[in-house]
Amino acid sequence: MGALTAVAVAVGPWLTSPAGAQVAHTGSASAGETVNIYLTTTSGSDGRTVVKGLERQTPITFTTGGGGNVTVDESRTYQEFSGAGASFTDTAAWLFNSSGALSQGTRDEVMRKLFSPTDGIGVSFLRNPMGGSDLARFGYTFDDVPAGQTDPGLTRFSIDHDLADVLPLTQRARQLNPALKVMASPWTAPAWMKDNDQLNQGWLEAQYYGTYANYFVKYLQEYKNRGVPIDYVTVQNEPTCCAGYPSMQWNGSGLDYFTKSELLPKLANAGLSTKVLALDWNWDQWSGYGAPVVDDAAIRNHPNFGGIAWHGYGGDVRQQTTVHNQYPDVDAFDTEHSGGTWIANQQKEDMHNLIDYTRNWGRSWIKWSLAVDQNNKGPHNGGCSTCTGLVTVHNGDSQSGRVDYTVEYYTMGHLTKFVKPGARRIDSSAGSTVPNVAWKNPDGSKALIAYNDTGGQQTLKVNWGGQSFTYQLPAGASATFTWTGNQA
Repeated sequence: MGALTAVAVAVGPWLTSPAGAQVAHTGSASAGETVNIYLTTTSGSDGRTVVKGLERQTPITFTTGGGGNVTVDESRTYQEFSGAGASFTDTAAWLFNSSGALSQGTRDEVMRKLFSPTDGIGVSFLRNPMGGSDLARFGYTFDDVPAGQTDPGLTRFSIDHDLADVLPLTQRARQLNPALKVMASPWTAPAWMKDNDQLNQGWLEAQYYGTYANYFVKYLQEYKNRGVPIDYVTVQNEPTCCAGYPSMQWNGSGLDYFTKSELLPKLANAGLSTKVLALDWNWDQWSGYGAPVVDDAAIRNHPNFGGIAWHGYGGDVRQQTTVHNQYPDVDAFDTEHSGGTWIANQQKEDMHNLIDYTRNWGRSWIKWSLAVDQNNKGPHNGGCSTCTGLVTVHNGDSQSGRVDYTVEYYTMGHLTKFVKPGARRIDSSAGSTVPNVAWKNPDGSKALIAYNDTGGQQTLKVNWGGQSFTYQLPAGASATFTWTGNQA
């Protein structure tokens, strides 16, 4: 984070610091590089009413001379960017598709505005529930049988539920953005595999550990056969949380055993490249549910292990850096933090999340549902009745068929429209009044994302390789600055 003081050690043409940053020599910059500026501002104390949404400003240019309150150093690189986005919950997918709320033309338009890198914000990561969740019309899995029956051979397994909405929309998203990553997280195993015979709460019975791993394999194969390979999967969304909607209890030893002895071997035996991510919960749950899995070298060294999935509802984001320093080769993904009416200032919350997660080694920034309805209920199946999405779909009210693009659409766009999968985070000076994060894309272009976290205009002077630009950033504004060229 920020400038590193550790002494670098030469390794070939690179210099690798103990803290994980890499240093490389770069060419010289030409004078007067153009800087494009995209601004989002809101009115009101809650940061929800968009005044300017990713509005392009008059370009400025770098001038000769250094100095400034933010120095961008592309010779120091950190983690790779995997993507950012949200979830095609059953709620969001149904609202888009089968609810009848949207016309074909409106649905096509909102999909382009979400996923197209040219016509929209280029959402590049989906984390879809693997079965029902709290943001669904009802609870379900892919092998539900009548009470009192079981299906250990998974002969009744079917993803028919997803064929109506979730799968075709995910297929369309991949067409619009071929770089899209897809992740799946289960809220629960089928009820018949659990000790309480219910979708809510209960423990997976030991006799069904192997069967449940086979359930994962069948799900992944079904999606792959339909043109949607799943890049990442987790064992359980938020282990032990929460009563009132589909959920399941685990402990650390159970997660470790299932991951190592059942899931990873069966993915490998099936020839699936899907990576398993540990934890899938908050920073403050690491010791109980993440550490027992990641501390196991047999899991860390397995080719189907992919890293850690973090949620942002409890604890301190700096836990990601603490774990990174312990396991620098284990990737971190930020996979859920919903917007919601309980948040005092949504724009501020989003921008701090975007910046703090990625400055603490996060390779992704994934919110919760892509869409809810005008009542923020979606419909929903227990759980959150105050969650918000990147878009709001009006369904059954006086504005039925209209789609509102929320502030979360624009804050997400500050990252996804300008930072492409495969980009590398590069060094930039940390700041409390203007927090920021910088990236270098695979094509060499740069993106600096900044937020004015004060009630007054701030002078932002950015130094880059002996050149600098100055910009007056309005109070409470989000900005992305982009430019090309090589650092001197």
